[in-house]
Amino acid sequence: MSLVSTSFDVPDMGDYAYDWALVDVETSGLMARRDRVLSVAVITIGPDGEQTGEFSTLLNPGCDPGPVEVHGLTVERLHGAPTFDQVAGRIGAMLQDRVLVAHNAQFDYDFLAYEFARARMWLPVSQRLCTLALNRQVDPPTDDMKLGTLAAHYGIPQQRAHDALDDTRVLAGILRASLREAARLDLPLPLVTCPPRAESQFTPKPPKTPCAYRNPGRLTPGEPLQQGMKVAITGETAHARAELVGRAVAAGLNMMTSVSRHTSVLVTNEPASGSAKARRALAEGVPVIDEHDFLRLLADVRPGTAHEATAVAVAPVAEPKAEPVVGPAALAPPTASAAPAPEAAPLPTAAPDAGVPAPRRPEPSVGTLDKPLAGRRVLVLGGVHADAAAARTRIVELGGSAAINLSASVTDVVLLEGGQGDRRMSRITALELPLHDLRWLTAPTATAPAAAALRTQEPHVMPRGGVIDLPMPQGRPAPEWYVTAGWAPQTDYEIDVVAFLLDEDEQVTFDEDFIFYGAPESPAGTVRLLTGGPAEQTIALNLTSLPPATRKVVVAAAIDGAATFGTVGAIQIGAAPGSSGAPLARATLDAATTERTMLLAEIYRRGPVWRLRAVGQGYNHGLDALARGYGVDIAD
Repeated sequence: MSLVSTSFDVPDMGDYAYDWALVDVETSGLMARRDRVLSVAVITIGPDGEQTGEFSTLLNPGCDPGPVEVHGLTVERLHGAPTFDQVAGRIGAMLQDRVLVAHNAQFDYDFLAYEFARARMWLPVSQRLCTLALNRQVDPPTDDMKLGTLAAHYGIPQQRAHDALDDTRVLAGILRASLREAARLDLPLPLVTCPPRAESQFTPKPPKTPCAYRNPGRLTPGEPLQQGMKVAITGETAHARAELVGRAVAAGLNMMTSVSRHTSVLVTNEPASGSAKARRALAEGVPVIDEHDFLRLLADVRPGTAHEATAVAVAPVAEPKAEPVVGPAALAPPTASAAPAPEAAPLPTAAPDAGVPAPRRPEPSVGTLDKPLAGRRVLVLGGVHADAAAARTRIVELGGSAAINLSASVTDVVLLEGGQGDRRMSRITALELPLHDLRWLTAPTATAPAAAALRTQEPHVMPRGGVIDLPMPQGRPAPEWYVTAGWAPQTDYEIDVVAFLLDEDEQVTFDEDFIFYGAPESPAGTVRLLTGGPAEQTIALNLTSLPPATRKVVVAAAIDGAATFGTVGAIQIGAAPGSSGAPLARATLDAATTERTMLLAEIYRRGPVWRLRAVGQGYNHGLDALARGYGVDIAD
């Protein structure tokens, strides 16, 4: 079977013709650096879409196989199977010079990378393609992006879910169907470059223990230390630095690697040394003591106030409210205290995969006076940045969703000046999508969107500054939330999505609470950066495992070089429960002009619930300045 249908004209077969290696692994858990691969299947497919090879095997991991109720692989079934190092050579030969394909490809790629590292071998993969990310671009009218759901949508039979070989055969059918849709929409493939992985990168790092107490403020001369105080040390010390830190942590102090206005005290024997920490302490008025006084004060540290534990009570159900739009003036800069969050608009739905059925949203009403674009997804082409941004804002005001790329869910296209010259117009014409000028947004017609474009559960559309409560079925948030940022593909510069885990002072507790391309996972694995393609990155966070000290997670983006977000245009964010969930909320952020960094979203605690806010606040400085503002120790 050909990978690309011949029922329509494809302008450039080279964009879709590759040697593919389709992979599925079953694992003993979800953390690649800790858990092991239990079974693996690989199917190779040529550029013409024909299968060229197939291999599958069970593996003896030498450890507990984990959730047997999910994968069915008991110790007895795995007994006598080969170890990974015994089949690594054969798997490597099948992956060599091919694009690795998997559903949630970073998961499979990371597990294989660790297994190859343990076998003292390189993972021979230079590019990968995630069918989950590809279908997020295609945006089919499915309620989620699970392998089984997409298989049913594309008409591919699935016999044994969580069987590696059967899942890989299903994946082959989904790849073929997804590539046909990508060709129909003229979408670029979200290929991810995979640089060689050095073994040292796979050495597990023990998670640091967050301080259990709130920061009581600065040390007052003559008064004792109090649990929760933020303490930094700089310069040479008579006692080993590790000993001082260990004793302080044991006493309940919060040891920091940098100085900010929230630091309680700086410990140094050389206050005039001119170190970066000493200079910052002087500028911020932070008290300074020497090592001798610090050790004396450590002998009598007063009790502190413990952080509140993660609440698990079910939030009362409130009537839906309209989301307030928060302007730039209301959004606090990164070094300032957070402004009070606006009231949230509750999501009237349960999270998928949470053990309870998700209630359907009401069908979008068509022709209402206040939300005539409800249920529609509108793509704006052409115009200068300010005009296009204003048009997208108007679409959201009218109840619609503003698209940034052509996808199967787009129902309408608004053409501004120069829009006819957009490269996507030929596809839009072939798809016979309705075309409108700017006047349509003044009084849009009330025709119903095509049935194929509607899901049983459309994402909640958030304006800039809008806030929602994340649903808490059974009294707890979904185990993991995925906040995905996407943008129009760029060729001249790269965009990096990052995350900061912040305490009540809007500061990181450790430098490791800054998640970025160089450190894509927190030490405990609770927050991870995932790359789905050159125009999509995701922050995955486990809300139930975040320490009580973490009050907020800020998701931001930065541009490498001199480019600005005004050049990039709109950035779309979507929040979904689980890696394969359809977004429950979506926002399009495009107010930036000259900014090089942008706060995209905040996920924060408010009483018994977690909330999501679409921010869209930009800054002219680079990522290093943004990180310093949150207390990350960045070298000058």
